[in-house]
Amino acid sequence: MSVVRQRTVRSLSSLACLALGYCLAPTGAMATEPCTFNPPLATQTQCMTAVVIPGHGLRSFDISFVDQKRGEYYLGDRSNSGIDVIDTHNLKFKRTIGGFVGIVLNGSGGVDNNHSGPDGVASHGRWLYGGDGNSTLRVYDLDAPPEFAFKQAVSTGGGTRLDEMALTTDGKRLIAANNAEDPPFATLFVANGDNDTSNVSKIAKITVDPTILPAGNGLSLEQPAWDPGTQRFYTSIPIIANNPPGCNSDANAGPITCHGGVLITNPATITGPGDVVQGAYSASTNTGVFPFSACGPNGATVGPNENIMFGCTTANNPTDNSTLVFNAVTHQQVQVAHIVGSDEVWFNSGDQRYYTGSNRQPGGAVLGVVDAVTNTLIETVPQSSGSHSVAADPQRNLIFVPQVGTVAAVGSGGDTTAVGSGICGTDQGCIAVYQHKNGNGNVASK
Repeated sequence: MSVVRQRTVRSLSSLACLALGYCLAPTGAMATEPCTFNPPLATQTQCMTAVVIPGHGLRSFDISFVDQKRGEYYLGDRSNSGIDVIDTHNLKFKRTIGGFVGIVLNGSGGVDNNHSGPDGVASHGRWLYGGDGNSTLRVYDLDAPPEFAFKQAVSTGGGTRLDEMALTTDGKRLIAANNAEDPPFATLFVANGDNDTSNVSKIAKITVDPTILPAGNGLSLEQPAWDPGTQRFYTSIPIIANNPPGCNSDANAGPITCHGGVLITNPATITGPGDVVQGAYSASTNTGVFPFSACGPNGATVGPNENIMFGCTTANNPTDNSTLVFNAVTHQQVQVAHIVGSDEVWFNSGDQRYYTGSNRQPGGAVLGVVDAVTNTLIETVPQSSGSHSVAADPQRNLIFVPQVGTVAAVGSGGDTTAVGSGICGTDQGCIAVYQHKNGNGNVASK
């Protein structure tokens, strides 16, 4: 996954942040008030405030994550070579946990997403995990003093970024995708769970049968999600060969006409060491690649009643112009109309809604809001161009959506609209904080 207004006074310079490996909160006020929309938002999901990140303006960031128990939000911030930490109770910037490769540029001066980092982010208890641009999983102890937080870097053996990831409920297994490899692969790790010391290790490399994901076609694995009910990981596959029969899965040979699917993995049966090749779906084991109809997914999030939302996008297949809800038990597929083009998606149990980072929605980037009970689109909220990351805090029904800075402030990859500066109150980008309120102006509840 990939992305990309007057400066605020900053408590530490960018060089100091990089040298220390973390940044402290900025001082001073933003140039203008955040959450300024013209016309004002007529939506249930309202912008509450914006949190500005010190250091470089946000040109490129990736996945975000909320840890409800710790009351913290994490963002893979390539612009500042670290994971930003936001206090979800006070809505204040706390620090940036550094040590990642940051933005790597390509030959034309644009962001090379395949080698930049951090990318995927996840946490459990005291442990924070981040995928880096050099194909390593970096492990941090959130309870340690900032200068001693970094504990491990575990290589997946690839040459490109370690992207999106997911943890089991107990935090003892982690799966992460090397989406930019050819062919792509996932890695299953032993994670730290609730341990006091870090001992993360690689269990196995997971690939997909080459008849399903042939090498040389530039195909990918994207966001995984853990479903506690079926005890399986569900990893998005944007395009799979022969779905439907005779379709084209090679972008070098013409327009893509194949749809995607999901890779279903049972970590209990993978003990390692060595490589594991998963093939077509097997009903007897409930594992393998299950094909989708009319969906090329990037994002994945587990909702109620064993339903999993997959964020489909026309960028994978031009005809896949809706979002999909897939039931992990019955395998029923329900199309959600009028919302498409998302990267990260997130289920908020606090208001029973899915939120989509739909940066490729026709007409411009939006935050999509979907009723998880009826699987219907409720509303869309305009965002800065390239806004593709979203996470929610179910306790307060807060939705966090990063915004890139303007092109004028941060360069190529920045916002090409006036939306982001209106949200942030600055041209440097921010983390926009939204809240779902009911018709009486009160915070919605379960």
